[in-house]
Amino acid sequence: MKFLFSYLNRRRKSICVGSLLCASTALMFYLYDLAWEPFCYILAFWFFLCLPVFWLDFRHDRRRHRGLTQLAQNPEEAAQCLPPSHNLVEQDYQALIHAIADNHTQVTADYAARSQELTDYYTLWAHQIKTPIAAMGLLLQEEPVHPELLAAELGKVEDYVEMALSYLRLDSDSSDYVLRRYALDTILRACVRKYARLFILKRIELELDETHAKVLTDEKWLSFVIGQLLSNALKYTPEGGTPEQGRISVTWEDATQTLTIGDTGIGIRPEDLPRVFEKGFTGYNGREQKKSTGIGLYLCRRVLGKLGHSISITSIPGQGTQVQLGLAAAEQVIE
Repeated sequence: MKFLFSYLNRRRKSICVGSLLCASTALMFYLYDLAWEPFCYILAFWFFLCLPVFWLDFRHDRRRHRGLTQLAQNPEEAAQCLPPSHNLVEQDYQALIHAIADNHTQVTADYAARSQELTDYYTLWAHQIKTPIAAMGLLLQEEPVHPELLAAELGKVEDYVEMALSYLRLDSDSSDYVLRRYALDTILRACVRKYARLFILKRIELELDETHAKVLTDEKWLSFVIGQLLSNALKYTPEGGTPEQGRISVTWEDATQTLTIGDTGIGIRPEDLPRVFEKGFTGYNGREQKKSTGIGLYLCRRVLGKLGHSISITSIPGQGTQVQLGLAAAEQVIE
């Protein structure tokens, strides 16, 4: 019954036109004082002529309604099983439905890929963060307790937490980025101060010259990148004793606006260099040392790309690594 009322409502224009024709014909017969018998014959003729047409149209619409109702129970396949269109408007509606279905499929696939990506990352992250936590537990059982060693392990935990938060914020809105001109020396000193304990603990010499430079960047994100690079340098540079054994240098070239962070660590194999910025890639030395997450350099490149900066790496196995940050004025619009 509900469908019948809906059908009559959709055909109300045709019904109104037919009713007006009948009424105007009846009015003419009345005004001219004609016999009503011919009018009744004409009315009956049109009624029995239109009734089958309306009945067939009603059955056709009801069949399509039932088919669409069944399709609605399986929306995943509905867009591929729509009934044939009979006019241009129906074709337009079906094209719109197909476009919405394709977009939904793409969004679902992107969401599934992102969810799997996050699952993979946090599985790796949980495995990595257990190492410094376990080390802290062992240190607390020793007598006497060594605060400097505990602080070093706590610093590793903080680095992992910061990396996880940065990984989540990386794809957030551009409002998280604030581009201004900052004194590079202030950023560098803050980053070095953060890792001062590790420099002392590992007896690694630091060469840090004043740059007197101001760069157009985001202070928080550039600090994150420099911190990641210093952390990597400290991980893969052996404990010092002599400058040749352990040294990290931070230099600035004003002509090219390039900041270089170099170390005398174990270096990177030539075959691994082209892939060091890939997500999840650890390389031979990273796997051998069991210190790499495969995320740090990937995040650095993405962050610097959003800031309009650049990053490149040169390395010689057994001699050390040089990381160059191109900090020329950021002209790129953050998306």
